[in-house]
Amino acid sequence: MTRTVLFDVDGVLVHGYHAKPEKQVKWDATMLADMGVDPDRFRQEFIYDIFIKKVIVGQMSLLEALDRTLPGLGYRGPSMAFVGYWLSRDSNVNTPLLDVVRRLKASGARLFIATNQEHMRAQWLWQQLKFGEVFEDIFHSARVGAMKPNKPYFDWISNRIGPQSEPPLFFDDSDDVVKGARGYGWEAVQYDELEDVTKHPWVAERLR
Repeated sequence: MTRTVLFDVDGVLVHGYHAKPEKQVKWDATMLADMGVDPDRFRQEFIYDIFIKKVIVGQMSLLEALDRTLPGLGYRGPSMAFVGYWLSRDSNVNTPLLDVVRRLKASGARLFIATNQEHMRAQWLWQQLKFGEVFEDIFHSARVGAMKPNKPYFDWISNRIGPQSEPPLFFDDSDDVVKGARGYGWEAVQYDELEDVTKHPWVAERLR
């Protein structure tokens, strides 16, 4: 049986939000000028509130949450246009890593995405960024109904991928998530740079 390898999105497959603030690539740097929405207020009143509490775990759609929140932030346009702005700017793909992932795919590895994500961006990643051409499936928190690093998240994935001959190998930028995955019995590696993947012994053997 070939090994299952999973990758996080933000901070790993996509340069955007990162567990280390100094490594973050902000998609909202010009949002006030472009959309009339203050990015600090958006984070405090949307991301850290209804988005984390409801949207990211699939209890409310992104559009419904934006419809409720954006008017109070001064935005008068359609929420769908705001989503388009957001998704298109939060799409800085880690191309060197994706090239490595393609080589792993050619070697026969089973490849999955494991991410705290809502449905619309998950579909965007899968179709517009073409991650669906490389990975077998995307396990995003809104679909699972639980977030990393909580045990129900890993339980759900384990049920989907089935029995494994060796522990799944998982790359994530978050120390808390890595600890949670290790506690669950996976081999988890904290991703900081490309060599964290390419120099992993199991990966390096298959890139020869």
